[in-house]
Amino acid sequence: MWALYAIGLATIAARADESPFYQAELVFPLRADHNHAPGIVVRSNGELLVSWYRGSGERKADDVAVYGARRPPGSSHWSEPFVMADTPGFPDCNTCMMIDSQDRLWLFWPTILANSWESCLTNFRVSADPAGPGVPRWTHSGLILLKPENLETPATALLDQLASDWPQVFAAIAPEEIQQVRERLGSKLYQRLGWQPRCKPTVLPSGRMLLPLYTDTFSMSIMAISDDAGETWYASAPLIGWGNIQPSVLRRDDGTLVAYMRENGPRQRIRVSQSEDDGLTWGPVENSELPNPGAGVDGVRLPNGHWALVYNDTTRERNSLAISLSDDEGRSWKWTRHLERHDQGSYHYPAIIADPQGRLHVVYSYFVAEGKSMKHAALNEAWVQQGD
Repeated sequence: MWALYAIGLATIAARADESPFYQAELVFPLRADHNHAPGIVVRSNGELLVSWYRGSGERKADDVAVYGARRPPGSSHWSEPFVMADTPGFPDCNTCMMIDSQDRLWLFWPTILANSWESCLTNFRVSADPAGPGVPRWTHSGLILLKPENLETPATALLDQLASDWPQVFAAIAPEEIQQVRERLGSKLYQRLGWQPRCKPTVLPSGRMLLPLYTDTFSMSIMAISDDAGETWYASAPLIGWGNIQPSVLRRDDGTLVAYMRENGPRQRIRVSQSEDDGLTWGPVENSELPNPGAGVDGVRLPNGHWALVYNDTTRERNSLAISLSDDEGRSWKWTRHLERHDQGSYHYPAIIADPQGRLHVVYSYFVAEGKSMKHAALNEAWVQQGD
């Protein structure tokens, strides 16, 4: 036992001393159509699988479908894209994926019913044998239907407080829009519709699955929770911050869960909330010190316990994409390096995972004047710690 422990320490030390590594490539050549919102997983054999949505637009384009591509172990080339999910006549949008303890592949995405984010329903598909080539062989599928509780009263109270604290901001909003939000807060239909994914699930030591969801109806977040390996789902208490969406959840050694969220309001900072009961309830939604221009963030815990966070480190544009490392479970971010930093272009909606060797894989929407693609970057901590 002590020999194994020593080997583990030696392995961690060796990784800490390894040379900086960075390699990046486009998943497919630049295209004129819309390609956005990726997810990524690494299979047990080392194969990478990326998902995203493609079409002539987003929620208002009925030709949008979910696509995927594979990169075999040891290769630097991606397969031709293939359709992973397509609801004919309806847009299929934001994707995320995970590999569970049974080596099954999960794909999550929303189908947009009425060409508005408020009308989406979140789907899932599972493949017990996701080996390639091409689209995985799906074993079963379903919808994640939630009944959020305790939403109207705290959300209305916070809305009233914000209206008092930010009179100039609320003065710029049409009164009928604010009234519509108040009415929807009391509507079961709007409480239950509109929840969609963006970041990958978090699986706790107990086996509990937390799928982070958000709604543009109220600009807030929630967790879909499963305690039976995805057979059934129920809703956590909502994370109410009026602007906090698209959470990414990381777990500290003491069990505390930390959700990092995009800010869809005027604060221009990544939003943060914590849970002390495995995601059932969440504390106040607060502001971090990290900037955010209204763009997605994602985080991951490495095998050595370090945390990595990928985000647009600006307050206005998405032309700068950074990765930061923490060796104290998110209390500070000691190292930062840029994946992209240009005068033009948009590099956003990152998804990040760590492979068993501790190497980080990031995939993100890559928009430049010549077209759009997904870009994949593989890197290690030494590369980030080296700085720009």
